[in-house]
Amino acid sequence: MSEDFLIEMGYAGLTGRLKRLSDAFMYQTRDFYREHDSEIEPNWHMIFLLLQKNETMTVTEIADALQLSHPAIVKLINKMKKRGYINSNLDPKDNRRYNLVLSQKAKKELPVLEAYWEAGNKALEEMLEHNTLLLEQLEQLEARMAEADFKTRMDKLLINE
Repeated sequence: MSEDFLIEMGYAGLTGRLKRLSDAFMYQTRDFYREHDSEIEPNWHMIFLLLQKNETMTVTEIADALQLSHPAIVKLINKMKKRGYINSNLDPKDNRRYNLVLSQKAKKELPVLEAYWEAGNKALEEMLEHNTLLLEQLEQLEARMAEADFKTRMDKLLINE
């Protein structure tokens, strides 16, 4: 059985295909890091880049910038702190907030990590044959989800039938 049922499903197979691709990228990137003696995780890349760009941010600011849930960001940050890549400092203006910064360890490793990330970007460009159409379509899909989410659209379509 060599047929790919998720492809055969058409639109109904989209979420399964996106999950399959996401998992493949995550596992293969994790393997790449391990083979290169790096202890970072694939999904930390975005946090590193945000903190590198902004120097200091709160969990809420990171969650907003990435449009991910606060609990998901807390989980990532806690792992990064445990491995010594992030420091958190109590905000002097608001004792309920912590400002997050890249640690000295993170800053020291950034040149190597940036080389890994650049190789990843080049690999993606190669895989997409330097075509940005998929990125543009994903942006359109995300914008449409922001206008009216998937559940809302399903409810509306079910009611109208």
